[in-house]
Amino acid sequence: MKEPEMGIPPLFRCPISLDLLKDPVTLCTGQTYDRSNIEKWLSSGNSTCPVTMQKLNDSSIVPNTTLRHVIDRWLQINCSHGYDLDYFQTVDDSFVVLKHNLQSNESTLETKVEALEKVLALSEDLPFENCPLIQLDFFQMILELALENAVESSYFEENLIFIEKALSCGLKLLPFSDLGTLNMLKEDESKFTNFLNLFKKGTYTIKKRLCHLIVAISSSLQLKELLSMLGKSKILIQELVHLIENKLDGYEESIKVLSALSSLEQNREFIVKENAVKALITYIVNAPKCQYASIMAMRTIETLLVVESAKEEVLNHPNGVSAVVKMVFRVSSDNEASESAMNSLIIVCQDFMDAREEAICCGILTKLLLLLQSQCSERTKNKARMLLKLLRSVCTGDQKQAL
Repeated sequence: MKEPEMGIPPLFRCPISLDLLKDPVTLCTGQTYDRSNIEKWLSSGNSTCPVTMQKLNDSSIVPNTTLRHVIDRWLQINCSHGYDLDYFQTVDDSFVVLKHNLQSNESTLETKVEALEKVLALSEDLPFENCPLIQLDFFQMILELALENAVESSYFEENLIFIEKALSCGLKLLPFSDLGTLNMLKEDESKFTNFLNLFKKGTYTIKKRLCHLIVAISSSLQLKELLSMLGKSKILIQELVHLIENKLDGYEESIKVLSALSSLEQNREFIVKENAVKALITYIVNAPKCQYASIMAMRTIETLLVVESAKEEVLNHPNGVSAVVKMVFRVSSDNEASESAMNSLIIVCQDFMDAREEAICCGILTKLLLLLQSQCSERTKNKARMLLKLLRSVCTGDQKQAL
């Protein structure tokens, strides 16, 4: 791996010239500047602080010796690794040019794509201290550019190449950026609309990358409102259901997104209404054995079963109950799938005698007995005993009828 490039930390820059502080001095407002720059500002007749614009009651400047020592120490350490001040300035200038090329209306699409490729290459070395990609907030800028290019126009198809690359860069920078930046989708209706439009009409690659963004959104408490908005979007849920039901490219990512959106209770009823349970059952029926996505699908169904209509969806689906039974003891070491499946059966079977009868016809009793004899956890075995107890009423009724 090549040596990561270093940039000047923002704290070490003069707010006026943006160059490295050589003789840092502080005003009464607490802001620090390079002596030559602030003296020039004051001698020009200005009586305010350049950053805060507060009126200066005291125009005296005090040397910031602590910061100066810190900067000197930082320079010594980095110069010992072969860096010098000109190098830092050159590196930072190159990132500024890169940002300009991406934002400029005069840049061609080809120039912008080339700039994104450079960002992608530079992001391979993350994380490293004082990275200009993070300091200059490339994440927010790139995401905004992707959304701006998602507007319906005669150039939309052409822009998809740029958008794919931009989202790829965004995902690389995401772990090192402020997730709160994504609240731009909540605060700006046009950005939210463009996001949904991109999910509906973008390439499968774009859809998958947007799925990763939504999963990231679900991991942050400060983005809870945004997650609620996404969970109530008909366009988004219908597209996710379409991808899962037809097992199109991106269906696994779509299952993860449905799971993430379902984590919010207020989203569940809407998600069920848009046929998510039906799509997840259809996927489980056709899913290969031991696939992680089928476990995620089962867990999502379990989460959605708090909604009354979701229980009916399982019961009324031709393969609903059998799909859930299929997930019990599907893999002897897979406690999670078995527990989710048994929890789901307990929820449905408590309310519907038909569900109990169908589960027995699908071989649930054999699976539960095998589970009890396996090396699975005691908690899983307790779930199996609970379900057996619930199903006993059906067996007892059959015996009475036989007599």
